[in-house]
Amino acid sequence: MAEIQNIFLCLVHRFPMKEVDVAEAIENKGLQGCIHGRPGTKRQVLLMDMETLDRFGLAPGVTKENLTMRGLDFTKLEIGQDLRIGEATLRITLPCGPCPRMDEIRMGLQEELRGQRGWLCRVVVAGKIRKGDRIEVMEAAVGTTAETQLTASLKDKENNG
Repeated sequence: MAEIQNIFLCLVHRFPMKEVDVAEAIENKGLQGCIHGRPGTKRQVLLMDMETLDRFGLAPGVTKENLTMRGLDFTKLEIGQDLRIGEATLRITLPCGPCPRMDEIRMGLQEELRGQRGWLCRVVVAGKIRKGDRIEVMEAAVGTTAETQLTASLKDKENNG
């Protein structure tokens, strides 16, 4: 069973994330109180899996994710797929490429996390998300396999510097 382990909000850029037990997902914006969510963007909520964090020896929240999950195989997710989490529904919009700030956590982490930083989502149905909420994966309306998407994302990065 896939479920939410941690919920984080970014209150101030470049400061540690604030962990909360409950967050309000605002339709087409992100999590209430988090400065990373912006109306109309594909980058409203960042999802990360505990399995990847554990593999790299990272604590939840350190990679600036909003929701940390356990028991969800991220390689099976697709762009356009909806995740029902608590009262909210999030739509997967794109893989999150690791930014240079990852090297501030540990030198070389940006490259280590390439293709494994998690998924960015848009809030399509507002509602509360709580620690321990189950995650229901809905069928993707549009999309390709995660492996194809991540490969395309890496190629795009290489071609555009």
